[in-house]
Amino acid sequence: MFKSIRFRLTVWYSIGLLAALGTFVAAAYLYTGEMLSQNLDLSLRNETEWLREILEGRLDMERGKSRNPRSGILNNPPNPGVTPQGGNQEATGEDYTIWNKIYEHSLLNSKKQFVYVMDRRGRVFYKSFNLGQDTLPSPPGLEAYKVSVTKTVLDEQKIRLAALNTKFYEIRVAYPEDEITDVLQNLFSIFLVLIPIVLVISVIGGFFLARKSLSPVDEITRTARKITATNLRERIHVDNPQDELGRLTETLNDMISRLEASFEQVQQFSMDASHELRTPLTIMRGEIELALRGNRKSASYKKTLASLLEEVLRMASIVEGLILLAKADKGNAKLEKKPTRLDSLVSEIKEDAEILADQKRIKVSISRLDETTVVGDPVRLRQLMLNLVDNAIKYTPEGGSVTLSLERQDCEANFSVEDTGIGIPPKELTRIFDRFYRVDKSRSRLPDGLGLGLSISKWVAEAHGGRLLAESRVGAGSKFIVILPAVPPSAH
Repeated sequence: MFKSIRFRLTVWYSIGLLAALGTFVAAAYLYTGEMLSQNLDLSLRNETEWLREILEGRLDMERGKSRNPRSGILNNPPNPGVTPQGGNQEATGEDYTIWNKIYEHSLLNSKKQFVYVMDRRGRVFYKSFNLGQDTLPSPPGLEAYKVSVTKTVLDEQKIRLAALNTKFYEIRVAYPEDEITDVLQNLFSIFLVLIPIVLVISVIGGFFLARKSLSPVDEITRTARKITATNLRERIHVDNPQDELGRLTETLNDMISRLEASFEQVQQFSMDASHELRTPLTIMRGEIELALRGNRKSASYKKTLASLLEEVLRMASIVEGLILLAKADKGNAKLEKKPTRLDSLVSEIKEDAEILADQKRIKVSISRLDETTVVGDPVRLRQLMLNLVDNAIKYTPEGGSVTLSLERQDCEANFSVEDTGIGIPPKELTRIFDRFYRVDKSRSRLPDGLGLGLSISKWVAEAHGGRLLAESRVGAGSKFIVILPAVPPSAH
């Protein structure tokens, strides 16, 4: 189980989810801490600006009464959470009003804050004891009329301090960072509980999801194990051909189809090869048995030996063709390629064709012969042409004609062999290049063919970077066309 894809998918899915959760938790923790710090700083700035506006309003009223803008000092605070300090002057009605506004605002504020207001002469106008301290230090580098927010430590307690210096007052507002720390600790505790739960659920869900997703693979495996050489027609069922497993199943079915075709071809090839080799062996056996019966004249023995030699040559030709095609299938067939004049080869093939066609009184001619050079093996190219010509003569009735043509078109050489023979049915054209394949009926009556010539010819053409095509009409004749890459005229 630990080596299965299902287990590995579950493990990798869990690792990926754990990494994603860890990244999310870290990002959420840092983002929350940053946002809380920014909100706290904003609150400090708003508090400081509010105090400045209240105090500036007091100064404006004093200026309207032509009073000295000194801070009034309260000797008896109305609430125990606020302490006035300074001289023994009596406070005005405006002082009580402003002082009470600040005190009321401090009580309504949910945050644990420290407010400290002092005039430029060092006298305290307002001070709260929520932090348990008598005073707050002034941050270094403080600019006049500009709120500055800094971090500092007050009695081993981390605080955030906002400070503002005006012409007549010094204002300090501080909040402890304990609230931020508590929120972050609570958030971390929640994540610490939720992550294992989510991880366990994801592992269980990932396992069942992987099992569900890979269940078609098990079905494919079971079906594939049932397919053997005796039932290659069976195929794997495809539920959804659009997904990855569906495409894999279709690919496997295509592969099985190719295996089925190859297996049938091998079976047919074995039967055809056995038949082709059995015929000359049967003839040889009969000739030898006749020769062993009684006394015979030397002329009779010579005739028997000649017949045996003919059958041996036939078998040798079959074996040689099979060896050549076997090497070609493995890519071990060697070609000695060099510049070769195709027009010269065609002229030589015509002379050989006239000898082969003489007994059937078939006319062999050349309709066109362009000067053409290709890079190839002259021996194999000659074998290709001779196979096509021999085929044309073999299946052309007496008195017919075979026409050769070599035409150069741009960088291609087109060699064709056209006959007036019996033709090939359209449904057979796709199989005539199969080994040992013969067209039924009319061609089966002709015993001279080995059934390997067109297969070898096709391989020679393709080995030279070309192709072999066939055109035919039943009763009107056939035309085989070889297209090969040619050497440009300037390169001759």
